[in-house]
Amino acid sequence: MNPALAQREVALAGVALLAAVLALAITSPRGTNSGGHLTPVFVPGGGWYTALAGAQPVRYGTKTNCGVLLRPTTRGVIDSVLPCNIRLFVSFGHSPRILTQVVARRPVVPGRRFDVTPALAEDLGIQGIQRINWVYAR
Repeated sequence: MNPALAQREVALAGVALLAAVLALAITSPRGTNSGGHLTPVFVPGGGWYTALAGAQPVRYGTKTNCGVLLRPTTRGVIDSVLPCNIRLFVSFGHSPRILTQVVARRPVVPGRRFDVTPALAEDLGIQGIQRINWVYAR
């Protein structure tokens, strides 16, 4: 075999391998942080779970037990049961569904299922304690 031909075949094989890896990276849902590929996992019958939730003050600049640094822009829920960082869709009233996550695990105020960060409460339009809708994201 001619050395120039062998070099050309190796180069073409490398380009083909690179194209295959790039195609997998582009189509993989694991490569995104935006949640664009996540969909709601509805309750049997097509509905949502409901739960009482309310905003709780948070100490900005501290890390939660889930490893999330709390900032004024942090949008998340606090729950005593769900695992850290699990993704959820939440909504209230006529607000659009919002993709969020469990940012801390600790007991919440009795009678509530979730505490929500002030930024998430503002996005949802929650004032005081309200019944929100939620489902798991997949």
